[in-house]
Amino acid sequence: MSDEQTRLEPFDKGGRGLEGDTDPRRVITLLTDFGVSDHYVSVMKGVMLDINPNIQIIDISHTIRPFEIQEASVILAAAYHYFPKGTIHVGVVDPGVGSDRRGILTVTENYYFVGPDNGIFSYALEDPAYLWTRELRTVDFFLDRVSSTFHGRDVFAPVAGYLSTEEAAEKFGPIVSDPIKLANVKADMDSQGTIWGEVIYIDRFGNLITNIETGVFWEGELRVGEEENECMPVIEIGDNIIKGMSEYYQETLEGQIGAHFNSWSRLEIFVPAGNAAQTIQVKKGAPVSVRFEVSA
Repeated sequence: MSDEQTRLEPFDKGGRGLEGDTDPRRVITLLTDFGVSDHYVSVMKGVMLDINPNIQIIDISHTIRPFEIQEASVILAAAYHYFPKGTIHVGVVDPGVGSDRRGILTVTENYYFVGPDNGIFSYALEDPAYLWTRELRTVDFFLDRVSSTFHGRDVFAPVAGYLSTEEAAEKFGPIVSDPIKLANVKADMDSQGTIWGEVIYIDRFGNLITNIETGVFWEGELRVGEEENECMPVIEIGDNIIKGMSEYYQETLEGQIGAHFNSWSRLEIFVPAGNAAQTIQVKKGAPVSVRFEVSA
């Protein structure tokens, strides 16, 4: 590993607070798989603005692949803690809309998350600042008519709007003790310090983002060697072996496969100025392992 390898913490303490801002508008973000060609996103914004015209709405993304809950959870995890504390994050990738799946309000010390209980907020549930989750049951905070196909408009948008007016969170419903969490949020590690993870997201550049974050990586190193510079990480994916880590993309030779920690503290496999997914020919879910070799 490069001695200069940056090791960001996987969870940040959150952006600055809202107190003392020159612009006091409450921030609400939107993340959906609705696309931008239909009316769905604008209608959700209209519902929220009708409840509280003093909010600031930020779009994280509306081009999540349809029904891809894991993709949405990853994108949200990479973005949410850069917003001001008190931001309300609304996530709607909801293949179970209209069924008995719950709508939830998840709260950390810094943020609110509103959406379906299907794993989309898995990383918030893993945040050390996580507090609790409530089921959205109080119909007074929904639109008068709730459809079976558009809870983004009828439930989640109005809940976010009312939440932005300082309505107490406990009014929205009872505590949930078992919110749904995706199974592959964290990588596993065996007694020898070998880490077993997988590709959880492929970005538009073809970079392979894994569920191996810095914390488990450090622990694996410590199990093998007492000092960081004693260990050489060996990453395996498909038929490829990567020895050592790069600090930045161009530190790896063009056309070669490299690995580093990306900007949100996950192990990323890349080809500089190329496409790792095409080069390695792997898809989301591909297994990735990291073992540590002690230097002689």
